[in-house]
Amino acid sequence: MSNSIYRINKGINKSIEFKGLKAQYIWYLGAGVLALLVSFAILFILGVHPFVCLIIIAISGSLLVIKVYQLSHRYGEHGMMKKLAHRQIPHAIRIKSRGVYQKLKSKK
Repeated sequence: MSNSIYRINKGINKSIEFKGLKAQYIWYLGAGVLALLVSFAILFILGVHPFVCLIIIAISGSLLVIKVYQLSHRYGEHGMMKKLAHRQIPHAIRIKSRGVYQKLKSKK
């Protein structure tokens, strides 16, 4: 059995890229695999047949990998964080009392 060598592309001021996954998506995939491991253990302890556990985990794992790669290619390195941050910005600021404007006039 030969040793496998995986290249992690990282240049100066660039994020880590591993097999097409960029930056934080590597961590998302790792957390998902860890969650799959824990869910397999829970299903096995609950008495579900091991073959059924493997089928459930295999389908969930495939969906996880597909979704993480889709997010990585759609949003890139920081795109998803920017989109989530942009959703928190209000479209308009509504002030229902005149007190704010009256305080502005009194400071002059």
